[in-house]
Amino acid sequence: MTLTAVKAGAFTHHLHHTSPDPERLAKFYADTMEMTAEKHGAGWLVRGPGRRMIFTKGAVNGLGHIGMGVRDKESVLDLKVRAETEGLSPKLFGTELFSAGAFSVTDPDGNLIVFGHAPEEKPVKGVRGPLQHVTFATQDIARFQAFYVDKLGFAVSDTVIRQPDGKVMTVFMRSNHEHHTIGVFFQNRTGVDHHSYEAGEWGVMKDWCDRFGDRHIKLDWGPGRHGPGNNLFAFITDPDGNWIEISAELEIIYDRPAKVWPHEERTLNLWGMSKLRA
Repeated sequence: MTLTAVKAGAFTHHLHHTSPDPERLAKFYADTMEMTAEKHGAGWLVRGPGRRMIFTKGAVNGLGHIGMGVRDKESVLDLKVRAETEGLSPKLFGTELFSAGAFSVTDPDGNLIVFGHAPEEKPVKGVRGPLQHVTFATQDIARFQAFYVDKLGFAVSDTVIRQPDGKVMTVFMRSNHEHHTIGVFFQNRTGVDHHSYEAGEWGVMKDWCDRFGDRHIKLDWGPGRHGPGNNLFAFITDPDGNWIEISAELEIIYDRPAKVWPHEERTLNLWGMSKLRA
């Protein structure tokens, strides 16, 4: 199986959410996540070092699209050819955040995924925390996994299995050397579960938590350590109820087979209490 997305080094470049009040959400992210907010068409663009969010008016917790950056323009073409070959009907997608030639595909749950090559940006100062991964809820994990792995060339890093029936409850998929850029949880709904920023080190993660504390924003979950990915984590919630993760020490994978984990609290948090999705 050709790992086209992995060869392209695809990474989470930006995320587009809809909101009944996009200006409020933009101001929250600008302050809380140390970014700058500016008008962007009919909505808002919020930027920080390695992190970019778009907010436009629409349903609460809605996903406009995920912008996946790739290594170069040739990689965009390779992915587009793969998508065409697999019958995904890729469509050209215009955005100033990517160079010409970006395209979109729609996954089985209706999530819009855009692949493109990002033009070089001026360095931006701020606390480290590039946008790193997005996870979803789905009612059909097998179909979801087949789309990203079989049709786009992501690689499975870890799978979480429920005992004793062997039902797959969670799959973590990567499109570069980082443990996962896309994750999916079995739930009785579809949509985004959370998005994550990678602080890199425990000390930087502590800086983020201090920043939240200064703004009287309580942690919803954590600090803790996930089993799959072995990363430290802490979660907060934005004004629309979107779940935000700050992560550190995420596993880097070069050459190992996918692992299988039991569906239990300790898998999601090696240190303590967990939030099992189902």
